[in-house]
Amino acid sequence: MARVQKQDKNNSKEDSDLVDKLVGINRVAKVVKGGRRFGFAALVVVGDQRGKVGFGTGKAKEVPEAIKKATDDAKKNMVKVPMKEGRTLHHDMKGHYGAGRVVLRSAPSGTGIIAGGPMRAVFETLGVQDVVAKSIGTSNPHNMIKATFDAFNSMNSPRNIANKRGKKVADIFGNKTNPETIN
Repeated sequence: MARVQKQDKNNSKEDSDLVDKLVGINRVAKVVKGGRRFGFAALVVVGDQRGKVGFGTGKAKEVPEAIKKATDDAKKNMVKVPMKEGRTLHHDMKGHYGAGRVVLRSAPSGTGIIAGGPMRAVFETLGVQDVVAKSIGTSNPHNMIKATFDAFNSMNSPRNIANKRGKKVADIFGNKTNPETIN
């Protein structure tokens, strides 16, 4: 019994580091014989502001319960995103999901987060400080977030590329100061 309580303390410590943002909430109605039955669907983004982020959805009869379900779903589906200098993306990328298309671009220091709606929530919880993003196509928050995560899945860091090729990061960038490579 004591072991379970210790595990819960570790989970609560990890959960306290996470930042969650409510992206959207929808009210849905089911028409029945006596009238309408209302339900709620929530979309939440959760991140640790150090490179891990996830999103989740939840449905329930009450708003707080829907948000709690969505938050729990987001914590289960977190992904690690490599960042350049801990503030921006390594390279430009595109992502799509359904009719949602997004373009994510790395930005110089001091630019800030230039992104709309749901993508802004993703970048704030991810911990990105400088990024330029554009949504093309649908403005549906579900599709925009899924397209953003599709773009994250296509991202590579220089360290990942070097590991795949069996080289060092300096070899990937090309060391121009080496006297052997000047000639």
